[in-house]
Amino acid sequence: MVTLSYLKKYFQGKKVFVTGHTGFKGSWMIQILNQVGAELKGYSLAPEHHYDLYYQIDGNSLCKSIIHDIRDSEKLQDEILNFEPDFIFHLAAQPIVLEGYKNPLYTFEVNTQGTANILNALRYYSKKCVVICITTDKVYENNDENTLFSEHHKLGGYDPYSASKAAAEIIISSYRNSFFNTIDYQIHQKSIASVRAGNVIGGGDYAPNRIIPDIVKSIQFDNPIILRNPHAIRPWQHVIEPLSAYLYLATKMVDEPMNFNSAYNIGPNESDVLTVEELTQIAIQTVGKGNVQVESNQKKLHEAATLMLNIAKIKQEIGWEPIYNSKIAIEKTINWYFDERSAAIKCIELINEYFQNQTKITKEE
Repeated sequence: MVTLSYLKKYFQGKKVFVTGHTGFKGSWMIQILNQVGAELKGYSLAPEHHYDLYYQIDGNSLCKSIIHDIRDSEKLQDEILNFEPDFIFHLAAQPIVLEGYKNPLYTFEVNTQGTANILNALRYYSKKCVVICITTDKVYENNDENTLFSEHHKLGGYDPYSASKAAAEIIISSYRNSFFNTIDYQIHQKSIASVRAGNVIGGGDYAPNRIIPDIVKSIQFDNPIILRNPHAIRPWQHVIEPLSAYLYLATKMVDEPMNFNSAYNIGPNESDVLTVEELTQIAIQTVGKGNVQVESNQKKLHEAATLMLNIAKIKQEIGWEPIYNSKIAIEKTINWYFDERSAAIKCIELINEYFQNQTKITKEE
């Protein structure tokens, strides 16, 4: 199991470059990395709102923060080369499906060109580096046939967001084959993996058009919870789960830099999937109030009805597996929002619980 003491062996005193550090997942990531003694440099746009998690945890105290656009390849390259990182975690993205419909060009630029900019900068970096590029579980060509997607399934994307992330996977594979081929590792010394995780939930997510923030806001203001696709099936996972997988995979890549340069699905166990409506009902039960209303608009933008991942590869190759089931993940997420303590205290408490008490948590399930 992954523990904080284990991660310290790999990250304490090491330089870690995190793109998207001001976002929801990025804010959790820099807290974990700070806990294990890493020297952090973040590169991202500024948080959009004064209440965003990054501000709540005083993110600037946890890392050297560069507020800039990832589409600026020269600036990004300068920041990477000057920092000389041991690890890069590329989280920066336009992450919302509906926003992709509204701003498709921006979505493609950030998610594809931004990824290319990261990898291209490494062509001019002479030192050893482990790179984890985060994409999404929506990179697969999904025909709503209840497919349990494995890493070998065909990439695709109906909507701009999904397509942009599938394109990012192709870009990652191209750079890995063309410039950072495993055969030539002793020359370039770059290990590059992509990780496909999505439907991440957790405290501190305030993004529009995402189910948990919508539920919390509706309950707080005594409004009905509006569901666009109540029967949509998703592999829900607490934010710490994929972050622990990214970090654990990175440690394996340090030990065996030629063996893990590929793509990995990250999610809950295959049988642990819930519909949007089931998630909502667990949230209502956790708080003790709330009511649901299904959106009547028939002119809906397309979103896949079913999405399920096969995570056998990451289980078998590195030994990572989820700790929380979906119900526990939902309960911990909802309780975070209704806990009046500071965001930093709540996050650190959950991080410590997850990494230091994994055996206990597993037994409780």
